Amino acid sequence: MKDSIQLSDNSVFSSYNLEKNLYDEVFDQTGKVKKYYQKVLSLFNKLTLQDLKKLNEFARASFFNQGVTFAVYSDNMKGVERIFPFDLFPRIITLKEWENLEKGIIQRNRAINMFLYDIYHDRKVLKDKIVPSELIFSSNYYLKEMIGFTPPGKVYTHISGTDLIKHKDGEYYVLEDNLRCPSGVSYVLSNREAMKRTLSKVFSSYNIKPVHDYPEQLLSMIQSVAPEGVDNPTCVVLTPGMYNSAYYEHSFLAQSMGIQLVEGRDLYVDKNFVYMKTLHGAKRIDVIYRRIDDDFIDPLCFRADSVLGIPGLMGCYREGNVTIINAPGTGAVDDKAVYTYIPDIIKYYLSEEPILKNVHTYRCELEEDFKYVMENMENLVVKPVDESGGYGIFMGHKSTAEQRKEFQERIKKNPRKYIAQPIMSLSVHSTFIEESEFFEPRHIDLRSFCLMGKNKDFVLKGGLSRVALKKGSLIVNSSQGGGSKDTWVLEG
Repeated sequence: MKDSIQLSDNSVFSSYNLEKNLYDEVFDQTGKVKKYYQKVLSLFNKLTLQDLKKLNEFARASFFNQGVTFAVYSDNMKGVERIFPFDLFPRIITLKEWENLEKGIIQRNRAINMFLYDIYHDRKVLKDKIVPSELIFSSNYYLKEMIGFTPPGKVYTHISGTDLIKHKDGEYYVLEDNLRCPSGVSYVLSNREAMKRTLSKVFSSYNIKPVHDYPEQLLSMIQSVAPEGVDNPTCVVLTPGMYNSAYYEHSFLAQSMGIQLVEGRDLYVDKNFVYMKTLHGAKRIDVIYRRIDDDFIDPLCFRADSVLGIPGLMGCYREGNVTIINAPGTGAVDDKAVYTYIPDIIKYYLSEEPILKNVHTYRCELEEDFKYVMENMENLVVKPVDESGGYGIFMGHKSTAEQRKEFQERIKKNPRKYIAQPIMSLSVHSTFIEESEFFEPRHIDLRSFCLMGKNKDFVLKGGLSRVALKKGSLIVNSSQGGGSKDTWVLEG
């Protein structure tokens, strides 16, 4: 491999193989190290295997001491809590590249908020046949309880997680929008802390955009959408409890913002206001950052068997006495079938061309698309429209004829539930693999985090770079055993 850094025979990079048909973020097509990676690669090139193992153990200890865990649900691990997998070799994004991403993320989320307001009010976008009415009304996440109601500032998706990939053409594509309860931002902050502690020398040699201000920005956004007339709002984070896979994040964010972490049993409704039980009596709550799905937030309105929510919450919300973040009903756009219309939604509401590209998507409920999917299963990724975390995904190129036939039958029974996309060549990034004890290319994506409040937009400078640790795997989700990297956005 050619590069401007001489790799020694015993370097942890000496067995690194470039893959011709994939976009490598660290090396160019000739094998030369990209300019902005030279300093960090030079440092890693000098490390012995024992050095690297010690640094990895140090990083693990940092995560352990912070309590950074995630529940993994796979064939071999049923809800087992483990330390969040972290790779020390950082991902670097240039300022020019980032500025374009940020503009595209803000554009996309502004249009999504306008779309949500419209489908719960005048429905002009449906009347003008930009988006099919049946697609919205058949969604399990479209809530009749939200019809005619306007959240403060007309903001529905206060916090969004936009998943992006870089294809082999070097361009970024939006893979999906996460608009209900997007998770992962606490790992961005924890990754940065671990990186600073473990590799302070190389970190200080780069001019990197900070991420530590996210909790401050999050709290400011939450406060901006408090009910009208509330100047000093009391805000809380609502969690399902310690057995939830993302409980670490819930507690981390509450502590970082200096607000209370509560469960449904800690809150109650009285005369259309929400109160928190405290040692000093009841305290009125103005904003609830909920990490509970719509179905469970109010047993009087949704699932009667829910013990996670607050009876009567939706009544308080519709009266304007409390704000819920994200708004109930945002899942109507979280639907992966609606994703196909986002470019048209952007043009319709903003009269602008989309800055970020969509991945071409087939809706199985459409006759022509259904026929194509049935005939090309081995070349497609098929996904349920209403699941997250990498669950329920069918990878055609890794399937047998029998598996394809079985999944085709599943699609036939409920075509509305599935979409399909071509198998995108996610970019790869240098990642240390413990089994081989060398750096190897692994597929990577990026979850960006966007905040939208009343007259307030903010995109976290970097986001969560997720890594598919299994060789050849395209599924990067932490819930499926993936890992992550610190993401550096350079100042200039």
